[in-house]
Amino acid sequence: MKIQLEEVQRILQNENIDGWLLYNFRNSNPFVTKILALPPELMCTRRYFYFIPASGSPQKLVHKIEEHTLDSLPGNSTVYISWDSLSTGLKTLLQKVHTVAMEYSPEGAIPYISVVDGGTLELVRKCGVTVVSSATLLQYFEARWTEKQLKFHDTAATHLRAIVDEAFSFIRNAIERGETITEYDVQQFILSEFKKRNLITDSDPNCSVNANSANPHYEPTRAVQSKIRKNDFVLIDLWAKCNAQESVYADITWTGYVGKEAPSEYENIFSIVKGSRDAALQFVRDNIRKGNNICGYEVDDVARAFITRHGYGENFIHRTGHSLGEEVHGNGANIDNIETHDERRIIPSTAFTIEPGIYLPGKFGVRSEINVYLTQNQDVLVTGLPMQEKVIPIMK
Repeated sequence: MKIQLEEVQRILQNENIDGWLLYNFRNSNPFVTKILALPPELMCTRRYFYFIPASGSPQKLVHKIEEHTLDSLPGNSTVYISWDSLSTGLKTLLQKVHTVAMEYSPEGAIPYISVVDGGTLELVRKCGVTVVSSATLLQYFEARWTEKQLKFHDTAATHLRAIVDEAFSFIRNAIERGETITEYDVQQFILSEFKKRNLITDSDPNCSVNANSANPHYEPTRAVQSKIRKNDFVLIDLWAKCNAQESVYADITWTGYVGKEAPSEYENIFSIVKGSRDAALQFVRDNIRKGNNICGYEVDDVARAFITRHGYGENFIHRTGHSLGEEVHGNGANIDNIETHDERRIIPSTAFTIEPGIYLPGKFGVRSEINVYLTQNQDVLVTGLPMQEKVIPIMK
């Protein structure tokens, strides 16, 4: 098992949950194979359940055709064949149990972890148990980094920070030579830097100019792209990880101006975004130093309140940040109280972004994104330093 039984049971007891019911069918639950360290090539054409109680031995419920599916795990097996024997087996598995955690989120509040289908939830509830979300449990076994992963992340973040400077230089050199340069050209330059530095990404980075930067998920393509000219505003958002097994992502956003000094309209908005970013980071640092538990939604509230006080609350249209992991959007606590109400606590050995933004349709958008890691010793680290302090003048 990737997870230690004793650790799971300790967390279940702390959370006052009677057990964790792990369910899978045709790999519909992507967390199970990884968490239980099952062979990825394992055939999964029939439903199985693996129940870890808060105390005592785990129990398995497997189909006769695939009765050896969970042989690598501790615990006794119950074998079923028919649909009614599945129901009976499940009732036996959950007898004397009041609450079980599953990969479910009430009202789909955290869709990342809400993967168990409604019918299976009905079947479990029919056994007389209350189903609660395993979101907190998943954080411990899906979102925490090892020291090796932290090193991978730090390497990737350092490279991304250097690539930002290289990308701005790429723009400056083209403008100085009088060459045509587009958002797509910058994107492809960044990808070439990824390859040179042995970084990989799940999707292409973003370079957006002027009004395009007011669309948080704008992405240039060969068919859709804008030219970059003198006096333009440029936003670059790039994310990548080292090309190595178990590596984790870094993800940062910077903004620049194709001139020697950014006009006040850009600097003024950037200063508000920066203030929001720094207020959220300080809130995390202050509370962690005091030993307080904080949730993702609370950090979002701080960042959002800062922007709202400055009159741009309606222009901050996304969450403040997301978890980072082996996927760029990881499975830990998100910094979010707008798209979802994320009540998951921020726990040690996890990382997340802080990336407030202000988007002015038809004009421009500003976002400043940093990566934050909470160490096992409760230190709050920002990687990929230095953080951006003003709109970068691209021309010299």
